[in-house]
Amino acid sequence: MAEQGGNGDDGRNGAGGSTGDRTVALDLERLILDAPRRYTPYQAARAADVPMEMATRFWRAMGFPDIGQSRALTDNDVIALRRLAGLVESGLLSESMAIQVARSTGQTTARLAGWQMDTFLDNLTQSVEPGLTRAEVAYPLTELLLPELEQFLVYVWRRQLAAVTGRVVQAAEDTEITSGKLAVGFADLVGFTRLSRRLEEEELGELVESFENSCSDLIAGQGGRVIKTLGDEILYVSEDPATAAEIALGLVETLAKDDSMPALRVGMAFGTVTSRMGDVFGTTVNLASRLTSIAPKDAVLVDGELAAVLEQNGVAVSPGEPSETDANHRFHLQPMWRRPVRGLGLVEPWLLGRARAV
Repeated sequence: MAEQGGNGDDGRNGAGGSTGDRTVALDLERLILDAPRRYTPYQAARAADVPMEMATRFWRAMGFPDIGQSRALTDNDVIALRRLAGLVESGLLSESMAIQVARSTGQTTARLAGWQMDTFLDNLTQSVEPGLTRAEVAYPLTELLLPELEQFLVYVWRRQLAAVTGRVVQAAEDTEITSGKLAVGFADLVGFTRLSRRLEEEELGELVESFENSCSDLIAGQGGRVIKTLGDEILYVSEDPATAAEIALGLVETLAKDDSMPALRVGMAFGTVTSRMGDVFGTTVNLASRLTSIAPKDAVLVDGELAAVLEQNGVAVSPGEPSETDANHRFHLQPMWRRPVRGLGLVEPWLLGRARAV
C-alpha cells in the first residue's frame, strides 16, 4: 500500500520537497508498482470482494500504514488482496496462517528493500554526468535494475524454500520441524558500545557491514544457517555440532586476521530448540547467549552437552593436553570453573580450541 502524499488524490500538493521532486517520486512509484493510483482502501477491498476488516488486517500484517481514504492503491493491490483472501476461502490457509504469511513477507521484504537502497545509494548520489540530480539518475537506474532484481529475488526465494522443504521432509517426526536438537552459536564483537562512541557513523556502518559479511559468508560456506544479525552480534545454528564448532573457531580466526575488527567472542550450546517464523527460541538459545557474555576475547565457550557430543563423536579430546597422535581429534576441550548464569543456575562452560596438528 503506497503512502499518500498531502492533499489531493495524487499527492502532488503535499508538504515537503519541491513539486518537481514529488513528481519524480510519483513517477518512480508508478514505475515500481507498474500501475497508477486508483483506489481508496475501501474501494480496493470492495473491488477484491474482501471485507474491509480482513483487508485492514492483511495490510497491517504486511507493514503498510493506515492511509484513511486516500486514493493511493492500484489494481495490483486489489489482485494481491483477492489472491490472499482466496487462499483462505479455498481452505488452503486459515486466516491466521494467511496473516502470518503476510507478516513474514512484509517484514522480510521491507528489510530487503532498505538494505538494497543502502547498497545503491552511492550510485544515486553520485551523478553519472555533471549537473544531473539524484532524481534524474534514479529513474533510469531503477528502470534497468527492477526486472533483473525481481527475477533474482524469485530465484533466491525458491532456492531457500527448497532447502527448508528438504529439512521438513527429512524430519522423522512432525515435532522435529518446530522443536528439534540444534547447535546454537552467538558471535559477539567485544567492546562494540565503546567503539561506537569513537567512530564516525560511516566508519561504524562499514565495520558492521564487514562483520556481517565475513560471518555470514563463513557460516553459509560451512553449512550453517544464519538466523539473524544484531549489529555487533550474529546468531547461527547447525544440525551438526562439529560443524557448529568449526564455524565458531573459523569466525574467531578469520576476524583475528583483520586489524580493523575488535576481538570476537563466541558462545555455543546444544539442545532442544523451538523454531518459529525464521527465529529460534528456548533454553538452549538463552544458554548460548549467556556463554557469549562470559567468553574470553577471541575464544569460544561451549556448554557441557555440546562438549559431550563432540567427545562422543570422536572429534574432540579433553581435558588434558591436545592429542598429538589421534588424527580424528579436531578439537580440544578445556573445562572451566563452574559459575552461576542468570536464569539458568550453575553452568560448567568448556573452552573450545583446535587439537594440535599431527
